[in-house]
Amino acid sequence: MTDQDARDRIELGLFSSRMAALCEEMGALLGRTAFSPNIRDRLDYSCAAFERNGDLLGQATHIPVHLGSMAHAMSDLAASRDWAPGDMLVLNDPFHGGTHLPDITLVAPAFIDGRLVGFCANRAHHADIGAEAPGSMPISTRLEQEGLLIPPTLVMQDGQWRRDVLQGLLDRLRDGQAALGDFSAQAAANRLGVARLEALGQSLGLRVFEDRCASLQAYAERLAGASFHELPRGRFTFTDRLDDDGAGSRDIPIVVSLDLGEVVTVSFEGTAPQVPGNLNCPLPVTVAAVTYVFRCLMPPQVPACAGSMRAFRVEAPEGCLVNARPPAAVAAGNVETSMRIVDAVCGALAQVLPGRIPAASQGTMNNLAMGRTGENGWDYYETLAGGMGAGPRADGADARHSHMTNTLNTPVEVLERHYPLRVERYALRTGSGGQGRWRGGEGVIREYRFLEPASLSVISERRRNAPWGLAGGGDGSVGHNVLDGKALPAKCQREVAAGQLLSIETPGGGGFGAPSRRGAHS
Repeated sequence: MTDQDARDRIELGLFSSRMAALCEEMGALLGRTAFSPNIRDRLDYSCAAFERNGDLLGQATHIPVHLGSMAHAMSDLAASRDWAPGDMLVLNDPFHGGTHLPDITLVAPAFIDGRLVGFCANRAHHADIGAEAPGSMPISTRLEQEGLLIPPTLVMQDGQWRRDVLQGLLDRLRDGQAALGDFSAQAAANRLGVARLEALGQSLGLRVFEDRCASLQAYAERLAGASFHELPRGRFTFTDRLDDDGAGSRDIPIVVSLDLGEVVTVSFEGTAPQVPGNLNCPLPVTVAAVTYVFRCLMPPQVPACAGSMRAFRVEAPEGCLVNARPPAAVAAGNVETSMRIVDAVCGALAQVLPGRIPAASQGTMNNLAMGRTGENGWDYYETLAGGMGAGPRADGADARHSHMTNTLNTPVEVLERHYPLRVERYALRTGSGGQGRWRGGEGVIREYRFLEPASLSVISERRRNAPWGLAGGGDGSVGHNVLDGKALPAKCQREVAAGQLLSIETPGGGGFGAPSRRGAHS
């Protein structure tokens, strides 16, 4: 290696780190300035930077389902209009660059010497998007029931809000002032990202900046491809099932086939058709789930950019559960089906790499949405942790948000301060992890006392089909939802009275390996 080659590699590494740091700084600002606990405290948001053609340049370590889907959809958004400095686009349409309606995305362009060079974008989950049910996670059968649909729309021009567009959005929501605060935080994060991206480009010069972008993508593609070259050739298939869609469909199969050759192909041929309920996935969500799994197989030094995603391709029949057509309901596809896609891909990979793939984690986000309409109305949403699957050398972690969610819990103090709720119990669910040489992680028990009447929506999974163990390890325990001692369906909406008690027991992770005579590790 020549001295020049060494300098080039160092400069490329610095460039990649600067892209990631730019996105992390965007996220720090967004988290500090957002109004709603869902964004400010649970950190349910993601930030990324893109080239002018929409190729991912860098991302923060935020939420996989947000980032992978943005990376898949940005090329169409980048080409959708003639961009100008100070523009900002807003959208949440799942079939035009979004995921599900509560995830609202803002996109802003960056320029160097008057030339478009890239974009900064962030996506944040808004607990109120004007759905029929408070919390905006209804048991829906049509997209229109899930809230306000925002096609890609210019919401800011010349650095100023387009007041008619912004007010039109706020008028459709229950708490317009809180939503304005969150929109303002998202816009500020994009402004910061654009300023940092433009400053970096100016310091390097346009030609060097574009050369670095191209070199980064090529380097990531080479590294990612090399990480899959040693995989055994062949076709490996695994089927996992979703419990139900809340609208009559049960044990819904997701079939994954890995074709390992010169190119890695992930096929969903044989997966169920899209369903009446809201477990349907737009294709970008499916790609995000697959990307997450394959990203975990790559060496940590592979840059998180579009080049790393060229080592595999995803195929799914149009109209199936994981490549749904509008106007399918999709609220839970983003949060629940994405988790099962991860499990199915991992199940296929466990046949290829039996010493590297862990047992199934809880496989659900345990979505809770609550609130009340009318005067003094409120909207609350959170996801709950559970057990992670054990691996070939370690127990699974307890009480973790795993795989496609990377959020926090809502702190009890924050929840009780902002909402008429009291958390009466929050504990590990002892014994819920699958047995084995290595034990699956434990789920949690979280109990809520309603202090006022409210509407409740629950969307959960792994209440029938348990998280599976591997290599002789036992399955994790399924979850349970209980209201005043009576079992609730996995997906349901209820009106609850003051004084009622909701208890959620989340699934444990699967165990790994047959227990030894001395018993499982603990």
